[in-house]
Amino acid sequence: MTYRNTFVVGDIQGCYGGLQKLLKKANFSADKDKLIAVGDLVARGEDSLGTLRFLKSLGSSFETVLGNHDLHLLAVANKIRKPKKADNLQPLLDAPDLKALLDWLRQFPLAKKINANHTIVHAGLYPHWSTDTLVSLSDEISQQLQSKHYTDFLKNMYGNTPLKWSDKLEGVSRTRFIVNACTRMRFLNADTSLEFETKTHPSQASKSVVPWFKVDNTHLKAQEQILFGHWAALNSETQDNRFVALDTGYVWGQEMTMLDVNTGKLIRVHA
Repeated sequence: MTYRNTFVVGDIQGCYGGLQKLLKKANFSADKDKLIAVGDLVARGEDSLGTLRFLKSLGSSFETVLGNHDLHLLAVANKIRKPKKADNLQPLLDAPDLKALLDWLRQFPLAKKINANHTIVHAGLYPHWSTDTLVSLSDEISQQLQSKHYTDFLKNMYGNTPLKWSDKLEGVSRTRFIVNACTRMRFLNADTSLEFETKTHPSQASKSVVPWFKVDNTHLKAQEQILFGHWAALNSETQDNRFVALDTGYVWGQEMTMLDVNTGKLIRVHA
């Protein structure tokens, strides 16, 4: 199907009302348009259950990549992690259609190319990877997440190590690095190892760390754009139009942002 418009929305985080407001402002039609999310569909907002039910109801008109909160939901629902009260997930965890929603959610990848020039990933593109490498590594995770034994993957994905990528990584170490780079990364150390402590705007960060998108990526073509979320403190500021930051902190009282891929225009609503 050829879609009239393709929209990419930043972190929704269970903010069902904000999502509806944004879709109305964009004149979104599920019959004519495609909606793609950068991940973190759930957690903290007022209605994670309603959000997932609505997005699932869109059928093939909706796609997403998975964020850290989406993976955490899968772990909590499978009793691998305890729910945090602030995540506001209990109505979803108590829902009769929980299993159907989770099985639907885990069919989605960590990264996806929506066309030759636009790649979507929740946290970002690790600077030693091309977008093709990113998608290939995402496929490795999807194989585990979509298998019958996917809870083994969920048990092993937590942890900060290894901090640095090597093509020789295998097993749990390889899996964990891919997940962390795709769903948790913000800053890197000088040796391009992942740095998880700093979550501020880059202007407030130590000079010893650098945002992942400021590290020269020789694999990225000039016309390619990375569409990502995860980092509300950025306020969309990357100073580089190859990197489009779409998490603008609606759940924190700021804005929800959506990119019209065809025009490059950003559509926003305030909380």
